Amino acid sequence: MAAPRDVPDAKKGALVLDVVFAGEVFCDLVFGGTPHLPTPGSEVYADRFAVAAGGTATRCVAAARLGLHTGLFAVIGTDLFGEHLAAELGAEKNLDLTWLRRDPAVRTPVTVAVTNEHDRAFITYEEEGARRPETWHGERPDVRALHLGIARPLPGWVAELRARGTRVVGGVGWDPTGEWSPDVLTRLKEIDLFVPNAVEAMSYTRTATVEEAVKVLADLVPDVVVTDGPNGALALDRATGDLVRVPAPQVTAADPTGAGDVFTAALIHGVLRDWPLATRLRFAGICASLSVRTLGGASSAPRWGAIREFLHRVPDVPEEDRALIEAAAR
Repeated sequence: MAAPRDVPDAKKGALVLDVVFAGEVFCDLVFGGTPHLPTPGSEVYADRFAVAAGGTATRCVAAARLGLHTGLFAVIGTDLFGEHLAAELGAEKNLDLTWLRRDPAVRTPVTVAVTNEHDRAFITYEEEGARRPETWHGERPDVRALHLGIARPLPGWVAELRARGTRVVGGVGWDPTGEWSPDVLTRLKEIDLFVPNAVEAMSYTRTATVEEAVKVLADLVPDVVVTDGPNGALALDRATGDLVRVPAPQVTAADPTGAGDVFTAALIHGVLRDWPLATRLRFAGICASLSVRTLGGASSAPRWGAIREFLHRVPDVPEEDRALIEAAAR
């Protein structure tokens, strides 16, 4: 369980969550091991298949498996896919579904993912009613950290939670319009930590390298971490002004779907434990690398047993990082 630090003031007996993830939940149908991605008019055969929770649910499951008391704020339908997701997520220890709304008028978002060790492709169906709710009905819990997307304007309840001491973590996704509107950057003042991937960071900042993007973003938000796939992650150390890059552990990848979501959940775990920046990046990279070894987003999020076993096999983890991570696993 995350160390009880920086918990917002709570009324006696009130529920305190470590983290809440707000956003869209998908039922992912994942086809793996294809020789190549399908082209128009062609057919390929997969040698592996999985049905898994995806999107915001991946971050939730990853955080819950690390011992964080986690809440999910989202909408899914009561259809076949919604029933499957509700059952799958309901079986996860530490995951609170109090704020997961089931709407019979909404079809649960579905993503079909075709993937192999080199590439992946998606096709998604999503209705407006299944997007992140703008209104939080009822009393809000006390929350140590909140994660949500900032591609759209943030709801008013985000500022209210932040005023109560909640650390707000923001992310973005692929922009299908290709515009990469700079309006998104104006919302960075409303959050405490921004975690985009390299393409997103460079596209929004109109820069040519990840390093340049981090420096631009660091002037707009208190903390920024940019994920860079197999190259690891990059962040600016506020104490020294230095750029810190931690490489990702090398593993055999079966499906990279959800690796960024697992990274973000593990990073938040490190933030709540007040770990040094490099330790946070290394731990998040380990969790993300472990997640790509099997199919599916949420279903492949690692548990502490796999993390401990990985630490025993990898000799190049600095001793100070190893000690902090193993202490958290106890």
